[in-house]
Amino acid sequence: MPRGGKKGHKGRGKQFSNPEEIDRQMRLEREKVSLWSPPVHSRSPRPSDTSHCPRNPPAQRHLPLSPLTPEPPGPATPPTVPADSRTPREEIEKQKAKERYMKLHLEGKTEQARADLARLAIIKKQREEAARKREELRKVKEEAEAKSKR
Repeated sequence: MPRGGKKGHKGRGKQFSNPEEIDRQMRLEREKVSLWSPPVHSRSPRPSDTSHCPRNPPAQRHLPLSPLTPEPPGPATPPTVPADSRTPREEIEKQKAKERYMKLHLEGKTEQARADLARLAIIKKQREEAARKREELRKVKEEAEAKSKR
């Protein structure tokens, strides 16, 4: 018996759907679809009928855009932010602060950068010690092999 005293589903008898029940469900589904779909007309629509036909929506008219006058190239200026829009100004300030932080971080002047550099120095020292130990073990092993061959 499985843990917890619950019986599994394996070994149970299989339940098959009755063919008449399947036919009935399919018929109901077709009726439901036919109620929601628009009726199909055998005659072709007249020009006055096209305005309410869902398959032929009226063509959208696009208004021509006024030609833009190109601005003369000049020095790059930061985007101007209206004084009353707080969220865009905060986003720009946040972006500038992030750029300042990344610049200081790359120069190694932030606390996180100092911690990273200290951690890297420790790891470098550990790797050098491990390499030195491997080299010493290799030399000892070579000396032992040279003595055993004599």
